[in-house]
This record gives sequence, structure tokens and C-alpha cells, in this order.
Amino acid sequence: MKKGPARFLYYLSLLQTLLDKAAKQKNPALWLYKNDARTPLFMLEGLAKLYTSVNNPKKFTKLQVHFKLLEDTLGAIDYYDNIAKDISLNKKIPAGITSYLQAQTREKIQSLNEILVEKEWLSVGGIRIKKIQRKLDKADWLEEEPEINAINEFYGNSIYAITEFIQNKKYHFNDIESEVHELRRKLRWLSIYPRALRGSIQLSKNKKMPKHLAKYLTKEITTSPYNKMPDAGDATYFLLLEQNYFYALSWMIDALGKIKDRGLHVIAVKEALQQSTELSDADALKKTYQLLGIKQPKLEQLLVEAEKICQTYFDEHNLENLVFGMGSVK
Repeated sequence: MKKGPARFLYYLSLLQTLLDKAAKQKNPALWLYKNDARTPLFMLEGLAKLYTSVNNPKKFTKLQVHFKLLEDTLGAIDYYDNIAKDISLNKKIPAGITSYLQAQTREKIQSLNEILVEKEWLSVGGIRIKKIQRKLDKADWLEEEPEINAINEFYGNSIYAITEFIQNKKYHFNDIESEVHELRRKLRWLSIYPRALRGSIQLSKNKKMPKHLAKYLTKEITTSPYNKMPDAGDATYFLLLEQNYFYALSWMIDALGKIKDRGLHVIAVKEALQQSTELSDADALKKTYQLLGIKQPKLEQLLVEAEKICQTYFDEHNLENLVFGMGSVK
């Protein structure tokens, strides 16, 4: 049985429902942002990203570009909106900085509204979704067993690419966005694919857990709903991930996310300052730290923190042990 089309159609249906409702709003982009359109787009982007390696790379690369454009723009709205809300609670932050970030939020919302119209996402009859469905109908879908084999190979290649990325850096980071955030993105996809594949990836446990994994198995991680696999449904072949190594991956994603968020607050406030003044980078950073207060770590401290947890995690070869193997139900 070929399961690929149903995965796309499930999330396309969720997205179409949101688009239909958004089309009736005065500000469709803002409505989509507030109603979590980003989640089905993440799933669709993840599926397209995965299927570029499974079959029809050209076709799925084009689909990935469509989904990524919407998801990235929603991400930009989220970036400015959340930082503006966070710093508005700090009485030391001048109103002009908050206003700049709010203006950037509105600008990104307008950009999304333009994309929605230009790319026909809001058209009557769901033209864009129907075009995507026609492309999917023409794809060369694999049967379940060879597809799971291809997904297994894809995971292996993704893990190799991530370890190569970190080895090239020699555990040394110079930039929050292009290095720490980028590494987190790469790791996060490994945790998104199981949800996107809707049950074809499950967790399995080794009988004996290596002691070094215990530090990653916090209650927050082990009880997170994001770390529970979707029901397997009628799947008969699975890619199995080792449960405790999957928890360790989740811990890393969460830890890097907290570091990234604190770093991006600095970068956003610095950007706002330099839009309204002629401060140099060094002076703008100095002023940013003064405004954010003593609890705000400097970028250099955050980079060192990221380096330390990455070196521990990757030296333990946790990622290489993530894939448990293939499984099936006869």
C-alpha cells in the first residue's frame, strides 16, 4: 500500500480549512498567524523535504519552496511579534524600540498577505491546493516497505550531514543565527518527520540504557506531548527510533532553542537601536546590554554555552544511535 499521498492530503486538508477561514477575514495573514497555520506548513515542508530524497526530487523541491515561503514568513512575524511582547514588559526599553519591532511585525504580516494573493493561496476553489494535489497525483509513489527503507536511508544521510556540520565548526560558534539557530533547525527536522509521517515512525527501547543519557531525561522532556509518536494506524512497516536517544535529541533542541531565543533578543534590540541612531555595532551592543539588564547574557556567553552542550552531546555519539532499525507487523 502506498501511504505517501495520504500524508500530504491530510495536512493539505488542514491547511485548506485554515485558508478558507482566513479568506473571510479583513487581515488573512494575521488570522493565519494567530490560528497556528505554521504547524501544518511545517509538516508539509518536512514531507516535501523528505520526499526530495525518496522520489521525484524536482517535483518535491518545488513543493518545498511553496510551503517554506509561507512558513518562513509566518516565522518572521512570530520573531518580531514575540520579541516586541517580551521587551514591552521591560520598563527600561524605550518605546521607540518596541514600536520599531511592532512595525516590523506589521510589515511581515503585509508581506504574507501579498504572498497569499500573488500565489493564489486564498483563491476561490482552492486553486493553489488543487495545483499541488495534481502534482502529487503524478508522483512516483513507493510501496510501504521500500518507502520505509528509503526513509531509513534519508535519516542516516541527515544525521551524517548534521555531524559533519558540527565537526566542521569544531564545536566553535561565532554567530547565533547562522550557526546555533541553524544547527537547531537541522536537529528539529529529525523530530518533525515522525509527526509528518503520521505513524510510520515509532519509538523502541534498548533493554539497557547508557548512563550518560539520564541527564537528558527530564520530566519536561519525557512527558512532552511532542515526544509521543502518532498512532501507527494501519501501517505495517516502520522506522524505529530509540526512545531515550530521541529524548536526548528533544532535550538538545529545547536547550539550543532557549539559547537562541536569548541571543535573538539581543540581535533584535540592537537592530532597532541602529535603525534610529548612528551607533556602531560595538556601541549598539553595549547599549542593548544596558537596556536588557544584568540578567541578559552577552552573545559570547551564549555561544560558549551552546558550544559546551553540543560538544558533550556529539562526543557521546547520541545522534548516531538515534535510529534503532526497521520494524514490521506481519
